[in-house]
Amino acid sequence: MRDTSTGLRPGFEDEALPHLDAVYRFALRLTGGPDQAEDLVQETFLRAFKSWDQYTRGTAAKSWLFTICRNVFLRGRERGQRHDEIVEENVGRGAAAAPINPVWVSVLGSDPEGQFFDSIVDAKIVEAIESLPEEYRTAVVLSDMEGLPYAEIAALMEVPVGTVKSRLFRGRRRLQQVLYEYAVEMGYISKRPGTDDS
Repeated sequence: MRDTSTGLRPGFEDEALPHLDAVYRFALRLTGGPDQAEDLVQETFLRAFKSWDQYTRGTAAKSWLFTICRNVFLRGRERGQRHDEIVEENVGRGAAAAPINPVWVSVLGSDPEGQFFDSIVDAKIVEAIESLPEEYRTAVVLSDMEGLPYAEIAALMEVPVGTVKSRLFRGRRRLQQVLYEYAVEMGYISKRPGTDDS
């Protein structure tokens, strides 16, 4: 049943659309580029809209959307890998195939990634997060940037809560190692006692 006043399914505008910016930030961390992130967000919201009747209204819409986003991303990556293997078989290793890039209409009217990261996170930190292995990066982004609780992250990633905690610990430890000197240089933290500048 559709809401005739908005043209959307009942509740979709109120419960799903407010999370557009968060899904975009998550998609950006998964894909690494704004164009791919916009495509991923569009596909996520299209699938969410089509399956809105399966969503239990009033529950965790943000987590539900993140789950769809991650699944679309992983399926797309698998398809891309299979496509590359087929091209290599049929064309040979020396020939290059042009990627197929469908034209998508962006669902984003603004630059939420820019607004968010300009005020909170600089390029060096984003680069460090993007360098993490996918399972660590996903856990760190969902917990530390999107504020999801461990149980929701575990459901989204389809792993036990203990695995989420372990991935967060390891991901944060890697970030700490990579960003320590940078954080001292920028004045975010003080140099550890007993360390020498020489």
